[in-house]
Amino acid sequence: MKASKSTRRNLLTGFAAVAGGVFFLRRADAAEMTPRAAEGPFYPTPSMRMPDVDNDLVKVMGRVEEAGGEVITLRGRITDRNGAPRSGHRIEIWQCDLNGKYLHPGDGRNVVYDRGFQGFGHDLTDEDGRYSFRTIKPGKYPGRTPHIHVKVLDGDTELLTTQFYVADEPENKRDSLYRRLSDEQAESVSMFFVETDSGIETEINLQV
Repeated sequence: MKASKSTRRNLLTGFAAVAGGVFFLRRADAAEMTPRAAEGPFYPTPSMRMPDVDNDLVKVMGRVEEAGGEVITLRGRITDRNGAPRSGHRIEIWQCDLNGKYLHPGDGRNVVYDRGFQGFGHDLTDEDGRYSFRTIKPGKYPGRTPHIHVKVLDGDTELLTTQFYVADEPENKRDSLYRRLSDEQAESVSMFFVETDSGIETEINLQV
């Protein structure tokens, strides 16, 4: 397995450890609740979404071609402030395609959308609060650093809207939303990528 300096750091902080029968969450999660962020203008309402809205954004049902871009697995765990798993909760993600185009009619830029990319997907957490997505590394959208939008719901109640960022991305420091985060908050919503035998993976745990 290959890992850069930043991904090695994530391996040290991002994976749970079991010691003496006690389950420890990574340090950033234990410190505070996941920071909130703006929903942004391109949240796709149900009528805008593709019929396929599962947790695999790279393969659209009925289409042969898969999405362009660098495929990743995004996984993690959702807990409450006491560390108890939030099971059966809906987590949604949406992001632009590799061309920087959103699945939203409001994105009127003259850019062709990658129809092999689902653009929006959701998963339901299991009994341990775990979720998983197959998607692509976020591309650049004009005026923003690469990011993935995230929403967590309990039934119809929205618990959290936030954004995930690419760790060590140079554009982060020029992004107005990212700059509002403390170092600890930024680390808690940053994707540190690890290359494994199964592909590129990243883990972000949420406290809501």
